[in-house]
Amino acid sequence: MDLLVDTQEAADRSRSTATAEPLDTYLALCAQHEKQRVEIIDGRVVTNPVPSIDHNRIVYRLQRQLAGRAEEEGWELLSESKIFFAAQLDRYEPDLIAIPENASLWDANHVHAEEILLAVEVVSPSSRETDHTVKPQTYSIAGIPLCLLIHPLPRQARLLSRPSGTGYTHEVKIDLGHPLDLPTPWKTTIDTAKLITS
Repeated sequence: MDLLVDTQEAADRSRSTATAEPLDTYLALCAQHEKQRVEIIDGRVVTNPVPSIDHNRIVYRLQRQLAGRAEEEGWELLSESKIFFAAQLDRYEPDLIAIPENASLWDANHVHAEEILLAVEVVSPSSRETDHTVKPQTYSIAGIPLCLLIHPLPRQARLLSRPSGTGYTHEVKIDLGHPLDLPTPWKTTIDTAKLITS
């Protein structure tokens, strides 16, 4: 279950001040909760629990399928990495990102959004609305070329592409178990049957 943090309460607890900004609260919580996923979503600081083993298996299996193509192109596949959106306040930590090997970093934990080639979110029941609506819109506005949403229940995947200032303009939706083609520059097919256990 996600923990929505009232930024004022968290600021009072962590810094004993009534004037902390959400970014200050976010940075304080990141330091205090290194083992949890801390994000700013729609200006609210959210602390998520450690993902389940099934969740992590999907990420691992996807990473294995993409690794060969990423290596050919000189890309890296990273989990537990946050995205810096420049002027936008939000800070996300997708389940997996693809970036060039020498990508520009904002700091030791944040990659600049313009470096991201692919952002992957494995949807959990508590993050359904955020993962399907809020995050894709932010990814699109930031110009991230591809956003892949994997929904273990009801076993579906959505591949969003062609980012614009208002959202992605192209979507492919499949049931898990069917192949999913990634467009240029990936030019590869994901065997989504291998992402799930029966």
